[in-house]
Amino acid sequence: MAYKDYYKVLGVTKSSTQPEIKKAYKRLARKYHPDVNPNDKDAEEKFKEINEAFQVIGKAENRKKYDQLGEHWQHAGAQNQAGAQGGQNQYTGGAEGEADFADFFESVFGQRAQSSQGGRSSHGPFGYGGSSARYKGEDIQATLSLNLTEVLESHKRTLSVNGKNIRITVPAGVENGQKIRLKGFGGAGVNGGPNGDLYIQFNIHNNTEFKREKASLYKTIELDLFTAVLGGEVRVKTLSGEVNLKIKPGTQNNSQQKLRGQGFPKYKKDQEKGDLYITFTIKIPTELSDQESELFKQLKALS
Repeated sequence: MAYKDYYKVLGVTKSSTQPEIKKAYKRLARKYHPDVNPNDKDAEEKFKEINEAFQVIGKAENRKKYDQLGEHWQHAGAQNQAGAQGGQNQYTGGAEGEADFADFFESVFGQRAQSSQGGRSSHGPFGYGGSSARYKGEDIQATLSLNLTEVLESHKRTLSVNGKNIRITVPAGVENGQKIRLKGFGGAGVNGGPNGDLYIQFNIHNNTEFKREKASLYKTIELDLFTAVLGGEVRVKTLSGEVNLKIKPGTQNNSQQKLRGQGFPKYKKDQEKGDLYITFTIKIPTELSDQESELFKQLKALS
């Protein structure tokens, strides 16, 4: 067998762990499997190559020999045991290797493919006969970017995924970074297997003046000193319009007031909303007339 960089074949490095190598192989085996790529000679050759690589560096004992001896790794037994019968320690790709691969292949695709002769996997390390095994289609990842105001209500949206138009319902209250799964909207299954799933991640851009935490909204407004001291009423903008907010006399800086039901819709509960929390900052006058200064001095004396 000619020397090949099996680490490069599987897209891993010499420092990769065995589980990492197995994970890389699993991904590539699914991608290049002949049943997933019918009549594609390049994919078939690639599948053979990654099989070959996994049989070497996917097994700790073979990997150790490969790391030490490179292209001569199969002859490790002959080098370590002078005079011993040649070939005892060589990897031959025989029945044991094929059985190991078949077990692993079953764990990758969920079912072992049986050949017409029975027993062995029809897609063992170097065999590529026909197969009736059913494989789930590939899962698809998609991203949908929306403004915060676009998820105030549930609505329909058409997405183009892999050349197909898919109409979905965007639920009110969906959060930034949240993922939803649409079962069966992924890649087509093989040999009658189930379709894969479509995973949609939402990127929600906050195009409002409010800070959002799930269904709660937060906003800071400025109060003049006199309203803070004496109390009064101010107009406050919410996502559904403006409301009158009563200010209690003696309102302190950084104090907070809650407007019940003026927050964001709760996820999958369109008719329920969180609350809006208003934080007050008190504006201190900086340019006083002589008369105003005198009045403040009188207030100070009274206190």
